[in-house]
Amino acid sequence: MAKLKDLALREERLIGGHRLCPGCGHSIAVRQILSTVENPVVIANATGCFEVCTTIFPYSAWKTPWIHSAFENAAATASGIEAMYRSLKRQGKINPEKETKFMAIGGDGGTYDIGLQSLSGAMERGHNMVYVCSDNEAYMNTGGQRSSATPYGAYTTTTPVGKIKKGKQQFRKDLTQIMVSHNIPYIAQASPARWKDLTNKASKAFDVEGPAFLNILSVCPTDWKIVPSMGLRITQIAHDTCFWPLYEVENGRYKINYKPKNKLPIEEWLKPQGRFKHLLRPENKDMVATLQEEVDRRWAELNRLATYEPPNT
Repeated sequence: MAKLKDLALREERLIGGHRLCPGCGHSIAVRQILSTVENPVVIANATGCFEVCTTIFPYSAWKTPWIHSAFENAAATASGIEAMYRSLKRQGKINPEKETKFMAIGGDGGTYDIGLQSLSGAMERGHNMVYVCSDNEAYMNTGGQRSSATPYGAYTTTTPVGKIKKGKQQFRKDLTQIMVSHNIPYIAQASPARWKDLTNKASKAFDVEGPAFLNILSVCPTDWKIVPSMGLRITQIAHDTCFWPLYEVENGRYKINYKPKNKLPIEEWLKPQGRFKHLLRPENKDMVATLQEEVDRRWAELNRLATYEPPNT
């Protein structure tokens, strides 16, 4: 695995000048991911915060071939480009010095929800590509509506807090496990808060033959209602509470990459975020208990499936 100095010296594929909010996790995560690959990379990007803010006409923050897809079809776009590339190679029309890599990017709205059909199809067909879900847990680009990645109890514009309902009433979808069921070579959950873990996983994803999926927890200071400078710290708390476990599945084998020495209660993840402030009222303590129970259940199930193998440090 490359050292930090080596990664820092790589050519930047995503440069400054974009309009992402201060503290946004999207650019931090994608810069880390792209730093791991020296090959040419073609990117398909679904509609969303990341697409809008990096390509405000007539400017672009991308220094690599990049295609804007609709909300629902980034995976289909990337798989089509990858299939064309393989066809041209078979026909002898191209003979590249380095193999081109293919990557699709979508938010949770364009991945968990609207884009799930094309993502599932691309993974099932076995296209040689990396799909990156930059999960900020709601439709932030259009004002912060709930998605199926939104946590239980969270306030969004479509799950308001009132006398009858107190935020979102459903648990978040476990998309990482859905991807595992596709029997693809590599799946991982990561975040930019632990750069070594993320870059190791990104390197593996680009190296495998066939499809790979990276699910990245990407903080949104605006709609999580936090101080921008606290973004990566709050992301780390997500790992320490086991709300967002760091693990990977290589050819069906589960490996947990981080186990907190002292697992924190879920309240520590909720406290800094304005979208959860209603849950900390005494009358809503049962909702906190319900969320804690679900987090513990999923963590116990993951431990049943996995071995603990921390990444190289």
